[in-house]
Amino acid sequence: MFIGDFADRTGRRPAYIICFIIYIASNIGLALQNSYAALIVLRCLQSSGISSSVALSAATVADISTKQERGSMMGFVMAGNFMGPAIGPIIGGLLAQYLGWRSIFWFLTIASGVFLLPLLLFLPETARNVVGDGSSPAQPWNRPLIHLFSRHHGDKQDPSDKDSFDRPDSSDSPKKTIEHKLQFPNPLKPLKLVFHPNSIIILLVTGIIMGGNMTVLSSITEIYTSQYGLDELEIGLCYISLGTGSIVASVVTGRLLDWNYRRMAANKAANSTSPEQDTTQDSIPVEKARSMITIPLVVLGSVTVLAFGWVLKYGAPLAAPEVLLFFVGVGQTGGFISTSTLLVDLHTANPAAATAANNLVRSFFSAGASAAIDPMLTAMGRGWTFTLVAFILLATIPFLLLLCGMWRQKKDSPERSEG
Repeated sequence: MFIGDFADRTGRRPAYIICFIIYIASNIGLALQNSYAALIVLRCLQSSGISSSVALSAATVADISTKQERGSMMGFVMAGNFMGPAIGPIIGGLLAQYLGWRSIFWFLTIASGVFLLPLLLFLPETARNVVGDGSSPAQPWNRPLIHLFSRHHGDKQDPSDKDSFDRPDSSDSPKKTIEHKLQFPNPLKPLKLVFHPNSIIILLVTGIIMGGNMTVLSSITEIYTSQYGLDELEIGLCYISLGTGSIVASVVTGRLLDWNYRRMAANKAANSTSPEQDTTQDSIPVEKARSMITIPLVVLGSVTVLAFGWVLKYGAPLAAPEVLLFFVGVGQTGGFISTSTLLVDLHTANPAAATAANNLVRSFFSAGASAAIDPMLTAMGRGWTFTLVAFILLATIPFLLLLCGMWRQKKDSPERSEG
């Protein structure tokens, strides 16, 4: 919540750097730790650092994209996020089995350090309150380090002046740095920002979808160990199908979101009876455009979760739940990407803060689902537990239908890229 508002006030680049510094320092502490209490505290600190990068990635997409292309961009970004469930358990299983659990945190330290280097060198600032459409240079301390090397080699023009997100004109006149004061972030602003019926519905639906996803993720290790006798590495390999489904959903859902938005815009333009009728982007009901894609994905995720529970109940071969996990990943991840894109659409002036609120809500739902799944499995059995989860997921559909016909949310700020 702090980082989300900080990124909207100060910029994406310094927020990314802070996140990775916290993450790297936490991983080093975890790798060296012998105290269980300190291990838990450092795990919380580790999560607080890196989880903010999800909000920052969504904000970066909002900075440089319009509604017609935002779905695809969000899809590719989320594909990167969901590679974790696909390859993380495999790497973690190998490291834990052959080098011990500490090696996992040393691996994360090295990997994140390697990633931080090109970020420092090349990632430009994209926040529109800092660089406008990309043609105004960021403050000197907020520019990629490669710019310093360019200056040392005699390049007198600031590379920030060469590029813009929108390219509204071809003027080569120098742009002034946008002046703004550094302010202490307000962690409550993200919650205030999304306090609107449309946004509340999106947060609720997203939380339920990710809670349902976490019931599956949290149960795999225990169920597969007891039912199929798998070791750590083999269980890690079993996450591939779920992660692959999530990656596929990220790419496909993004393209579907863009296609549906363009289709609705084309239909509105074709049905316009007056050349003066408003057919701009603001006249397209983005809530309906996104929710039309979300509903079938939620249905797919719900049905496959139900089937997942019953094939485990009746002791089906491992291939059966693994195939279902692929489609669970497609449905639930696709639904999450669709609702997350819609939330960014509604809050383009403060996308990092809006996504931070989204992360907070889905984290609460995911934590609750993780805590509840083991007692549910013990009390109800696998079949009925996942049947209940499936019906809870299906209960979000009336909210999505309501969203399709609900009143439009007033924009919190004009989108300079989409006017």
